[in-house]
Amino acid sequence: MSDAILQIFPLGFPWQTQDPFLFCVYHLDHYPKGNEQMGPDPLLLEGRSLGNDFTIKDGWRMYHGQTIPGFPYHPHRGFETITIVNKGFCDHSDSLGAAGRFGDGDVQWMTAGRGVQHSEMFPLLNTEKDNPLELFQIWLNLPKADKFVEPHFKMLWHEDIPIIQEENAQIKVIAGSYKGTQANDPAPNSWAAKTENEVVIWNIHVDANSKYTLPRTNSLVTRTLYFYEGSEIEIGDKKIHPDFGIALDPFQNVTITTGNVKAHFLLLQGKSIDEPIVKHGPFVMNTQQEIRDAMKEYGLTQFGGWPWPYPDNVHDKDKGRFALYPDGRLIEKE
Repeated sequence: MSDAILQIFPLGFPWQTQDPFLFCVYHLDHYPKGNEQMGPDPLLLEGRSLGNDFTIKDGWRMYHGQTIPGFPYHPHRGFETITIVNKGFCDHSDSLGAAGRFGDGDVQWMTAGRGVQHSEMFPLLNTEKDNPLELFQIWLNLPKADKFVEPHFKMLWHEDIPIIQEENAQIKVIAGSYKGTQANDPAPNSWAAKTENEVVIWNIHVDANSKYTLPRTNSLVTRTLYFYEGSEIEIGDKKIHPDFGIALDPFQNVTITTGNVKAHFLLLQGKSIDEPIVKHGPFVMNTQQEIRDAMKEYGLTQFGGWPWPYPDNVHDKDKGRFALYPDGRLIEKE
């Protein structure tokens, strides 16, 4: 069985990925009670490098936020962001006029395409108790033919996402198909929108002291299993600790034996795009000239500008989960 393992590697920040994925980060922050402005008590901000606070202090980080944690407006071009919020909430605003508050299991799928600005802030909505946040952000590449598609914003609400309950495991099917259960449609121009690309995003939770078999695939794809929480697991004769990634042979079933704590995994899989990749910060293109063009265009147009009052825009404190689309459609959840 251990011959199914192609590589084992430590999880840094960001996590190592394989084509067609570009980037993956895991945020786990144990935020304190919020104030009326949806941020931490200002006294708790002392001693932090505000604007670039990526070091865990007191169990949490402010990232690029000054008063509210998160990522004020910034541009993207040439790929997609998939944001999975397991705990807590994220406030989205973008240059298309789209906005949303999502969390507690919701997923946002955004195609940056030819260019978009957005902000992702983490409002501390609870004033009487702590505000834990757990999320993944995944960057999925776009092929050259789709680098300049129109930007697209989509919400996958947690109550609509398939969750498969097996004897010893629970599998949340965010993208792809699991044993015949199909995920919701991704954004229309996504690499994941074509079933032949076998793009899979599964969040897998396996009970303690049990076995779970990850089913094989039938085509040549890259497949990476991220073990982000739990105690030591075994795959064949290999013992693997949490905070490690495992590149797997896609043609083999993989049986995982868990330790005395529930094990949590993220699986990313897909057919490689296999094109040149040139990255510069938030831009991912195929050539250096395309990167220069992106920087120049952003400098001139700001990808449509910023229609919101603040770079770190957040929504009303009493607002529930919602999605406002660029065409004015509003979907509100309880």
